[in-house]
Amino acid sequence: MKFHINILISIMIIISLLSCSEQKSNQISEEKKLSLANNFYNNELYEASIQEYLEYINNYGIDNNRKANSYYTIANIYFERLHDYQKALEYFFRIKYLYPESNLQDEIGKKIVNCLERLERSQDAQRVLRKETALFDNESNEPRPGEILCTIGDKKITQGDLDFELNQLPPYIQSQITTKEKKIEYLKQKIAQELLFDSAKRKGLDKDKEILESTFRAKKEFMAQKILNEEIQKMINISEDDVELYFRANKDKYAEKDEKGNFKRQKSFQEAAQLAANDLMREKQEKAYTQLLERLMKAQNVKIYESKIR
Repeated sequence: MKFHINILISIMIIISLLSCSEQKSNQISEEKKLSLANNFYNNELYEASIQEYLEYINNYGIDNNRKANSYYTIANIYFERLHDYQKALEYFFRIKYLYPESNLQDEIGKKIVNCLERLERSQDAQRVLRKETALFDNESNEPRPGEILCTIGDKKITQGDLDFELNQLPPYIQSQITTKEKKIEYLKQKIAQELLFDSAKRKGLDKDKEILESTFRAKKEFMAQKILNEEIQKMINISEDDVELYFRANKDKYAEKDEKGNFKRQKSFQEAAQLAANDLMREKQEKAYTQLLERLMKAQNVKIYESKIR
C-alpha cells in the first residue's frame, strides 16, 4: 500500500512540475516571443529563429494575417538564407492555400515559381505560372467530364475540373483538402481568383507594361530552360557501370564519419548507389552546360569586355 502511495505522490509531483513549466512558458509575452525570433534572425541564427516563429504561430492565438506573415518570414529564411528550396516551397504553398485572404498572395505565386525553378522543376513552374492567370489549367476552355459544380457566366466548372486541379497540388496540400467542406472552400477560392482575373482584364491590366514585361521574362526563362534541358539530356548517358566507377573513384565521399570528420565506416556501393548516381549526374550536367554554352557563344561570336564592367 505504501508503495502505491509513493507512486501516486511521484505522479502528482511530476504533474505539478509540468504545470509550473507550462505556466512559466506562458509568462513570455507575445511581443517578447516575436522579438526573440527577430533577434535570432538578425544574428544569423536561422534555425533557432524558425523555431521561435513556429512557436509564436502555434501558441499565441494570433490572427490569420499575422500567421501568414510569419510563415512568409519562415519561407524566406529557407529560401534566401538557408537555400533549402524544398522547405521554402512547403511554406509558400501553406500560405497560398491556407490563407487565401492574405495580401501576400500576389507575391506568393512568384516565390513558388522561383522555388520550382531552383529545384529544376521547370515544367511545374510553367504550370504554376499559367494557373496564376486562369481558374483551371484547361486551355481549350472545354469542361472536363463530371457534374457541373459551378457556372461563371457561360463557363462551366465540373467535378472533373475540380478533381484535376486538386490532383495537381502537392501531396501534403491534398491531404488537407479531403472533406466536402474543404473542397467547397477551395472551389470558392479559385472562383474568386477567376473573378478578379476577369476584372483585371476588363481594366486592361493584361496590357499593363509591368505585366507584359514579367510575362516576357518568364516566357524567355522557360523557353531557355526547356531547350537547355533537351540539349543536356542528349549529351548525357549514364550506365550502372559508370556509377560504380564513379563510386570507387570517390569512396571517401560516401564514407560514414563522426562529428569530427573522422572515418567510421565505408559504405558499400549498394548503400551509396543512389547518392553516387545523383552526384555523377550533377557533375555531368554541369560539364554539359559549360560545353553547350561555350559552343553557343562561339557560334554567335560572343565577346565579353570584363575590364569595362563597373
